[in-house]
Amino acid sequence: MIAGSVAVWSGFTAVCGLAGSYWHMFVFRLGVGVGEAGGVAPSYALIADYFPPERRARALAIYSLGIPLGLAGGALIGAYLAAWMSWRAAFLVMGIAGVVLAPVLLIFVRDLPKKPPVAGDEAPVTAVFALLARKPSFWLLAFASSSSSLIGYALALWTPAVIMRSFGLDLIPTGQFLSSLLLIGGTAGVFAGGWLADRLGTRDRAWYARLPAIAWVVSAVAWTAGLLAPNLWIAWPLLLVGNAVNILWLGPVITAVQHLAPARMRSTASGSFLLINNLIGLGVGPLLIGRVSDALKDSYGVDALRNAAVAGTFFYLLAAILMAFAAAKLRADWVEDSPKA
Repeated sequence: MIAGSVAVWSGFTAVCGLAGSYWHMFVFRLGVGVGEAGGVAPSYALIADYFPPERRARALAIYSLGIPLGLAGGALIGAYLAAWMSWRAAFLVMGIAGVVLAPVLLIFVRDLPKKPPVAGDEAPVTAVFALLARKPSFWLLAFASSSSSLIGYALALWTPAVIMRSFGLDLIPTGQFLSSLLLIGGTAGVFAGGWLADRLGTRDRAWYARLPAIAWVVSAVAWTAGLLAPNLWIAWPLLLVGNAVNILWLGPVITAVQHLAPARMRSTASGSFLLINNLIGLGVGPLLIGRVSDALKDSYGVDALRNAAVAGTFFYLLAAILMAFAAAKLRADWVEDSPKA
């Protein structure tokens, strides 16, 4: 499932470079989304099978390093490819690389042996949904993460334009600036979240939610100050902190979701969480900030987009409040691993 999904989203990424119209690009990006959706939830469940609870957050955080590393590499390599050749070449090169890696994954990654199925072990989708729907912590985790993703995806999309407009950078310097933030801050933040969650969460399950709540408050302050900074020398360290803490939640929250359902339901539980997160985060965030920027254009001119992004950091504070409520519910809803057969 995972290898096939990698092949699908990489293939569609490559053909984006051949798009001849808006609707071509729209359909090809739908294909990318379908492929990505098919790979993430099974990956979470597989990693949860491989690692014991006390190491699970770190393992999922290391897996999630693909996000800042991929964004950093894409920002840097994509900028050079687009500047030296064309944006079409950037899509083609990145997509073909993924297609080549898909069979490598299939060869080297193995699922763990499963026990023979037992009557009553089946986990239909409706049963998983019904189980999760009764758990307040699931909804609070999902909507808190969605609020964070709403502004997180918006910032990932619009920050390059803000940097170029506000600080007068060209394409390649912008790619270098952003890739340094993601490579250093993003990777440090993701790993720190997993490490801290394993250390603190084994003592008190509420820390799987408290850590992201604290991080999002810091993130709102750092992003606001960084986006409003008068020059790049001040903006860089502030945005470095912002990039570190805004995705610190990945290891703790993904681990918590794995423990809201029995092992046989983990993939569907992850898929349910991701459905809510992506519908709100990806579906609303970039469009909302773009619309706010358009509304502010007459008043703020070139700074309209920057002010729209700053206003959007409110969603980090909303995410922190929701996650604080989740911390109070998480202990009661937690499902411990069954003893190994």
